[in-house]
Amino acid sequence: MSVTARKQQAAVAQAPAPAKSHVVTLAARPARRIDPGRIAASVLRSVLPPLVVLVLLLGIWQLLCEQPGASLPPPSQVWQDSYDLIVYPFFYNGPQDIGLAWRVLVSLQRVAYGFGLAAIAGVLVGAVIGQSVWAMRGLDPIFQVLRTVPPLAWLPLSLAAFQNSNPSAIFVIFITSIWPVIINTAVGVRNIPQDYRNVARVLRLNQIEFFFRIMVPAAAPYIFTGLRIGAGLSWLAIVAAEMLTGGVGIGFFIWDAWNSSRLPDIIVALAYIGITGFVLDRLVAGLGAVVTRGMTSN
Repeated sequence: MSVTARKQQAAVAQAPAPAKSHVVTLAARPARRIDPGRIAASVLRSVLPPLVVLVLLLGIWQLLCEQPGASLPPPSQVWQDSYDLIVYPFFYNGPQDIGLAWRVLVSLQRVAYGFGLAAIAGVLVGAVIGQSVWAMRGLDPIFQVLRTVPPLAWLPLSLAAFQNSNPSAIFVIFITSIWPVIINTAVGVRNIPQDYRNVARVLRLNQIEFFFRIMVPAAAPYIFTGLRIGAGLSWLAIVAAEMLTGGVGIGFFIWDAWNSSRLPDIIVALAYIGITGFVLDRLVAGLGAVVTRGMTSN
């Protein structure tokens, strides 16, 4: 064998073996299984404690009010005397003979107008005040005085100004619920980090762009805290105002039931008011959580 052939054999022997191809397979992620037992346990933990407390309160109420000489009706009498109001909330037998659900919706319509205007005006005014130290110092004492005025104290002035019960009630809602929105928005704007303002200057944002891109996202937790408080105050205000302005709202129903000595109907109406207020609070709180989370993720 020649020298050239031996060199070729040695080169072939020393050459590295060709790399084996490896096929990498990704294991599919197991689908998340829904555990009905865990869901049921979570629901039970949320529902059972208030349900137990409610049953205890009803039992105490029944024991106290079924005694001779009791001035308030027990739960059993409320169920008997106000059965139609409890079981049929959407009945309609005429303009004034309607279920409590319809009366609540009428009141909520007024709340939507008054609170909606208060939310828009409160956020805008609060943003302006939060941007100016002098405006904060000058207007904050006035706001602190006005917000302590009871809702019904505004009713005579609103009736004199509007000469109509419906806009008067809406004005009472507006003037009652606007103050926490203004104050919380102003505090939120005042607490915007200076770094955010510096970024706005670098990007040369105008006032409108600064309001929507910097101010509102940064102050959103404060704004929705004020909106949550304002929603509760607006519901309190409309019930009180309707007692004096009349109409078909839930407040007027309570006053009419009192004049007719229908205490069980009043108790049922109070339950409707409390549940509606609770739902309003949860709706505003849930909306605030969604909006705040969306702004933070962006």
